[in-house]
Amino acid sequence: MSSNVEHWTRANAEFDDAEAAQRWAESDLSWGLWRTPEAKIGVLGDVSGLDVVELGCGTAYFSAWLTRLGARAVGVDPTPAQLETARRMQAKFGVEFALVEGFGAEVPLPDASFDLVLSEYGASLFADPYRWIPEAHRLLKLGGRLVFMRPSPLLYLCAGEDGLTERLLHPMSGMNRVEKPGDRVEFVLSHSDLFGLLRRTGFEIENLVEVYAPEDAQRHERYSYTTPEWARKWPAEEIWAARKPG
Repeated sequence: MSSNVEHWTRANAEFDDAEAAQRWAESDLSWGLWRTPEAKIGVLGDVSGLDVVELGCGTAYFSAWLTRLGARAVGVDPTPAQLETARRMQAKFGVEFALVEGFGAEVPLPDASFDLVLSEYGASLFADPYRWIPEAHRLLKLGGRLVFMRPSPLLYLCAGEDGLTERLLHPMSGMNRVEKPGDRVEFVLSHSDLFGLLRRTGFEIENLVEVYAPEDAQRHERYSYTTPEWARKWPAEEIWAARKPG
């Protein structure tokens, strides 16, 4: 989607390489706003020797972590500026893996090529789920897994003019495409609709992990749409895991 590419081109210009390098330098794989350790969540399992594709990789720090853990990673992103930052980080840290320009809903890679399709706030938020989830299914080998993190629908249902509230302000019925400031578009299905989409696409759902802010969490400087106080009561993020039977 061109509007999201334009958004991330502008956002990439606002980031400096030091910010990207900070994520690349982290030794332990973690998820989302609160840097929740994978060791605590345990949703990925052993990735050593797996063929992995990350849809909407951005600056590709997640693919870098997976590569260090022994995976054969491929990072896919539609924004050339983000991929250029990723290439600079590869040179800086000496971590090599393939980077491919493409949309998560139309990936220029062969069928049944991967053991794991992953997205952390990439295609899982900025691509139409009715297109990118079938595309993930196409890319997976039989028995392969889809794991993705996205915002909780509660963030959208409770969003007020001055931030998150403790009340439901918006309808859940029909939610999916959300127009955001600056012409950005986000996609968040309700749990029921996402569950149904995954099943109709051919996935078996393995897990849903709701991620809460830890007691020592600090408000994120850049992504400040939620507060630790709110996110200790309700999950601001969630991780889904599903398998392509075979």
